[in-house]
Amino acid sequence: MTGPQRERLAAAQAELLRALLADGPVPAGFDPERVRVERRALLAKRRGIVAALRPDVAAELGDRFRPLFDAYAAGRPKEDGTRFREDAARFAEWAVAEGALPPPEPRWWQRVRRLVRQGRRAT
Repeated sequence: MTGPQRERLAAAQAELLRALLADGPVPAGFDPERVRVERRALLAKRRGIVAALRPDVAAELGDRFRPLFDAYAAGRPKEDGTRFREDAARFAEWAVAEGALPPPEPRWWQRVRRLVRQGRRAT
């Protein structure tokens, strides 16, 4: 394979990935219905992984989890090199920022640190 052929193939692959993961247009030569089905399957897989990694968030959101995650994912494709734990944490932060979740309670050591800074005894 020559250099120009590799570049065309890479561009075509990038275009297909944008269609599958970032809701981009379906590239020429691909069946739009099949791309739509695969797009939905990949979104469901990502959603399921996030729910497994953050069951607290999924449980708190209940029936709202799916539509909220789908809204989050529509504008935020998982970036190359991003771990799923980071993706799950970003979704939780987004849900808090959107008002769908209350802010998380500080961890015990964060509460103690705050009390110490205030000059109070941690009990």
